[in-house]
Amino acid sequence: MIFTSYGYALFLPVVFLLYWALPHKYRYIMLTIASLMFYMFGGPAYVGLIIADAFITWYAARAVYRTQDDKKKKAVLITALILCLGMLAFFKYFNFAADTFFAVLRAFSVPVQDVTAKILMPAGISFFTFQAAGYCIDVYRGKVAPENNFIKYLLFVSFFPQIMSGPIGRAGDLMPQLFEERQFDEAKASEGLRQMLWGYAKKLVLADLLTIYVDYIFDNVRFYFGLTLIVATVFFTIQIYCDFSGYSDIAIGTAKLFNIDLMTNFKSPYYSRTVREFWSRWHISLSTWFRDYVYIPLGGNRCSELRNYFNLLTTFLLSGLWHGASWTYVLWGALHGVYQVTEDFCHRHFGKKEYRNMKERDIKRSIPWNIGHGILTFGLVSFAWSFFRANSVQDIFYIVSHMPRGLGHPVNSYIMMLNDTTLYTGKLLRILMCVAVVMAVDFVALKKNIFAEFGKLKMPVRWIVYVGLTTFVIVVALNGGVKQQFIYFQF
Repeated sequence: MIFTSYGYALFLPVVFLLYWALPHKYRYIMLTIASLMFYMFGGPAYVGLIIADAFITWYAARAVYRTQDDKKKKAVLITALILCLGMLAFFKYFNFAADTFFAVLRAFSVPVQDVTAKILMPAGISFFTFQAAGYCIDVYRGKVAPENNFIKYLLFVSFFPQIMSGPIGRAGDLMPQLFEERQFDEAKASEGLRQMLWGYAKKLVLADLLTIYVDYIFDNVRFYFGLTLIVATVFFTIQIYCDFSGYSDIAIGTAKLFNIDLMTNFKSPYYSRTVREFWSRWHISLSTWFRDYVYIPLGGNRCSELRNYFNLLTTFLLSGLWHGASWTYVLWGALHGVYQVTEDFCHRHFGKKEYRNMKERDIKRSIPWNIGHGILTFGLVSFAWSFFRANSVQDIFYIVSHMPRGLGHPVNSYIMMLNDTTLYTGKLLRILMCVAVVMAVDFVALKKNIFAEFGKLKMPVRWIVYVGLTTFVIVVALNGGVKQQFIYFQF
């Protein structure tokens, strides 16, 4: 089931009413059943997979907690991680690994026949696997106590707002909220509904609109060059943000209806002034997961400079691979790793002496510096998104080599871009206006919780916005809107 379906419009109110009508001791059971039903709509054959994944990590965590011998603890943990990550690897990477292996053999003139399997990847497998693995590691590290009730733990792994595309929850934050007795919070529920409405607006109005132009160019990329490729790349930069942050807003807002706070997943990422800052604001639940469970165990930055750069590159390569079984994602992750290594090297060796031992966030910069580096960071991130969206490595090479073509003739490039995309003045202005509204909201959100602050406005103003925005979203969705599945569902 997806958030933009008619089924969800019926499912959510029913679950909401049942949850608050039931006594506290039965709520987690009802919510677990509802979460599994929610997941079944996306792929009923794979409900057993999430239950198996949950059982392995639940059993392993309890065994780790009871075992006194450190070697046995580590052996149990490693076994559980191999089993869980092994299932993820099979469903997500089997064909990718097989194709790569046979391609290497053919490169050495070894005659082989391709071996591929018709495997349908379960929705959300990367998200619930990482959430379960993180729980197991946290129990091993002594950060949380194991949950003895399997149904409660299954709810933690399968909680329906986040199961498909996160945010990836941490046991220490989420589990107490799921199981403690909680009262209905009208203010938080209202805030959640506002956040959901904004998420739907970003997804259905802007992200799905941009899909038309992005897919048209990237699926036929070799027919275009210059400004057309640049505009398509910038459009995808906005599309993937509105699509994924829209999903996160809906998920977080939904959880607030049950008086549950999910982890913030986006903090105005396109206002970042460095790529490192971008990753502290983009898909925060994943970036912090890789930081805590990959980067720091590798040694983090408490090691030699060269080793730190190795740790950064390794972490981002794995992050790229996590996104999908394709070399385009690996190259995207590698490019972000190179960005971070380059930034750190310049900061260490070319920055002002008084800045070199300070963290970037603690350095106060001038307004021109912030604006200039913000534009540069946006450009670097957007360029990397072209790797992410490209259909093949060959398309990446084409995009990189053909983006600069024709830019020396700006008027001709602009006219050609309009013809290529059919984006004439009216359409382009509407898109730019929507983008301006999203960026304005994100700018305010740099300093304030915009959904809570909006609730402080006078009632007539609030309801005019509610009714107007809701009507606009519905009209756009029903009249010419493009029904596009959330991008991160494929991961």
